[in-house]
Amino acid sequence: MSSTPTEIVRSLLANNSSLSTLETLIAPNATYISLNYNNSSLQKIFPYAGSHPNEGPLAIYNTFATVNKIWSQEKFEILSLFGAGEDVAVFGRFTYRSRTLGKKTTSPFSVWAKVVEGKVVFMQFMEDTFDMASTVKVEGVGKYKVFDGQQEFEV
Repeated sequence: MSSTPTEIVRSLLANNSSLSTLETLIAPNATYISLNYNNSSLQKIFPYAGSHPNEGPLAIYNTFATVNKIWSQEKFEILSLFGAGEDVAVFGRFTYRSRTLGKKTTSPFSVWAKVVEGKVVFMQFMEDTFDMASTVKVEGVGKYKVFDGQQEFEV
C-alpha cells in the first residue's frame, strides 16, 4: 500500500525515535537541514544544527535523539500539514522542558520536506532557536544593536 507524501512526513514526525521506521520513510542519501545551514556558534548549543547532506535517516534520528537528551517533550502539535506534488509543509508548536535547568518553553516549528517515490529525500526543520537556547542558558546577557542610530540593548 502506497502512502501519500503528507502521510509519510506525518509518520516520520510521529516516529522519529525509531531508526528502523525512519529507514522505511527516508531515502539513504537524503539531505537534512536542522535550524540553519552552518552556524558554528549555534552548533555549540545545538550540536545537531546545520546541514547534513546525503546522511539519510541517521541524520534525522541522531538529531531527535540529541533533542530528547537535552529536553523532555511535553507537547508536540501539528497545526497544519499539506502538500503539493513532492513538497510537504508542516506548521506546528511544541513545548519542551530542559533536562538540565528545568526551563520550559513553547516554540513554533516548521518543516519543509520533499518526497520522491515514497521516500523523504530532503527535510528542513526550523524552530525559534533564540527561545530554545534560553532554556539552556545559565546566566548572563547578550548585547544587541539592530538599527543604525539605535542604542545597544541587553537581553
